[in-house]
Amino acid sequence: MAPRWLWWRHPETLVCGVRGHVVPATWARELGGALAPLVVTAGEDRRLGQCLRCDAWLDAPLETTPAGELDVVPPDLVPRRGQALRDAIILRAIAVERAVHSVAFGLLAIGLLVLRVDLSGLQSQAKTIVGDTNGGLAGPGQTASQTTILHQIERLLNLRRGTLGLLALTAVVYCVVEGTEAVGLWYERRWAEYLTVIATAGFLPFEVHELTKRVTIVRVTALVVNVAVLVYLVWSKHLFGIGGRRPEDERIGVAGSG
Repeated sequence: MAPRWLWWRHPETLVCGVRGHVVPATWARELGGALAPLVVTAGEDRRLGQCLRCDAWLDAPLETTPAGELDVVPPDLVPRRGQALRDAIILRAIAVERAVHSVAFGLLAIGLLVLRVDLSGLQSQAKTIVGDTNGGLAGPGQTASQTTILHQIERLLNLRRGTLGLLALTAVVYCVVEGTEAVGLWYERRWAEYLTVIATAGFLPFEVHELTKRVTIVRVTALVVNVAVLVYLVWSKHLFGIGGRRPEDERIGVAGSG
């Protein structure tokens, strides 16, 4: 048996550690019917209840348990287990990644708009810097960092307001798309899975093109992550009729077997 800390084999333990256990014995003084095996008396003053998600046995003292009897777990309180729980964790991890992208594109759009508004002033200052630099620092003694800075300043001089506006609009579109993906995936909406696959597939050619110009760890990592997300969603979620059978929702039944 795999160690309990290996979350991929036992995602229930991870989720219970974050969200807390689901113990019916703490909801009622008496568990009847199929739920009866989920509670045991361990002495005159001690009672144990089993978690529906991770199967752990926990204290369920009578003095803190509401009066009443429970023989059926409400459907909205039945926790997911197994592959269904793993899929939910992965979807939320992808949602967080998309949310980070959305914030990054949003900040980029704001930066581009600010640059566009004050472009004339910045270009005027850039011309002054280039003139001063060419008059005093240019020559054989010029360092690599100075050359790089001059190159970036010259690129600033060549910028156009229309180009900046188009780039800002593109960044806004990506911000909205990535944000929509993040919200939809977090709530496990089917449409969000399709949207993520389409958007990711559409962006891959640009990532490959960037890699052909220059290979960096960041670009390679981004490409690998996006390909992994694309393959996972298409295959495991059976999108576009591809892949295996969609996993059933492995929730524990009213019989309490897990």
